[in-house]
Amino acid sequence: MTQPQAKYLKDYQAPRFQISHLDLDISLAGIQTVIVATSKVTKVGTHSEPLILDGEDIQLKSVKINGVEAEFSEQVSQLTIETDLQSFDLEIISILDPEANTSLEGLYMSDGAYCTQCEAEGFRRITYFLDRPDVLAIYTVRIQANKALFPFLLSNGNLVASGDLEDGLHYVKWHDPFPKPAYLFALVAGDFDLLEDEYITRSDRPVKLQVFVDKGNLHKAHHAIASLKKSMQWDETRFNLEYDLDIYMIVAVDFFNMGAMENKGLNVFNTKYVLADKASATDDDYHGIESVVGHEYFHNWTGNRVTCRDWFQLSLKEGLTVFRDQEFSSDIGSRAVNRIHAIKVMKNQQFAEDSGPMAHPIRPESVIEMNNFYTVTVYNKGAEVIRMIHTLLGEGKFQAGMALYFKRHDGQAVTCDDFVAAMEDASKV
Repeated sequence: MTQPQAKYLKDYQAPRFQISHLDLDISLAGIQTVIVATSKVTKVGTHSEPLILDGEDIQLKSVKINGVEAEFSEQVSQLTIETDLQSFDLEIISILDPEANTSLEGLYMSDGAYCTQCEAEGFRRITYFLDRPDVLAIYTVRIQANKALFPFLLSNGNLVASGDLEDGLHYVKWHDPFPKPAYLFALVAGDFDLLEDEYITRSDRPVKLQVFVDKGNLHKAHHAIASLKKSMQWDETRFNLEYDLDIYMIVAVDFFNMGAMENKGLNVFNTKYVLADKASATDDDYHGIESVVGHEYFHNWTGNRVTCRDWFQLSLKEGLTVFRDQEFSSDIGSRAVNRIHAIKVMKNQQFAEDSGPMAHPIRPESVIEMNNFYTVTVYNKGAEVIRMIHTLLGEGKFQAGMALYFKRHDGQAVTCDDFVAAMEDASKV
């Protein structure tokens, strides 16, 4: 058995290929789910290295370059493709069995619904791809499934087409105009109750808001959608950041394996952080929903529009976004109460982590399992480092630094050092 190998921050190398566009055609059909992935691939610089794609538990059917069968070899967790072309269209057809996917990463099925979880390295379980955060592509996704069983077919971006097909099937097509890394891809297919609302941005652009919940839970979703509208307004007022798509969707299901995930335009939540009613929910439950809904929404800019170069930079998006959700809770509630809550998390959880064998900096130097990066140190201590910068600079200079950060790096995958540089340059400190 192969021993896990440590990965080191110092060994980072930029990708030798980039993928600018990805078209996914997904036919959801149980154990014979078909994924057709068509990528626009370009070599970075001039070299003769092969294209090496990540993939796990995929049944490969065909690989074509510009419509012609390509030479390739499969290894454990990799697909190697030899080509001397500088740029080309790459088509990969593969078969998945989401029902047998018990990892709860990639595309899986639970309680009669399809769902995805791609952060940190789950997309490689859907198709062979450059599954790393510094490869940003524009996604177009067509989903096809049985209409009676799966009336809702959801993915990232804006809805551009839909229709009925033969044999009780239907399809939906989504397009996300903003480049994103593979970890932000999402797909949900199932039958849900739907709560809808609308938010008008400060530039008078209507945004459709949709919250999908398990059948019978619709009455518990109103606080979540109200929290979302508060978050959108607060981000416009405090950080000068406006939402960028025509629709914002939240799906809340019992079986989701994370607390919540900020997939672009299609957040997926565990029901704990969406559902509440006065008969059973506590004040802490309501506050938790408001905070987590805000956190995932705020990722739209700090994490999605500007993302991480590599997973060692995770605190760049998570520490910054925890700081933002803490400020949101403080501005709309009691600043003193929320600060005490944040300090209790640090004292009771993060200090213990720092004083034990799992101690690590907010930007670790090495890792074996990427999923182990998601710690109270990276999130909450990372937020305290951001708060320290805010305290040193003051609100005005901090916001100038944020504005410069977005101006420089919108649509890019960057590092913690890039964030600090923007703060330094904008503030002259």
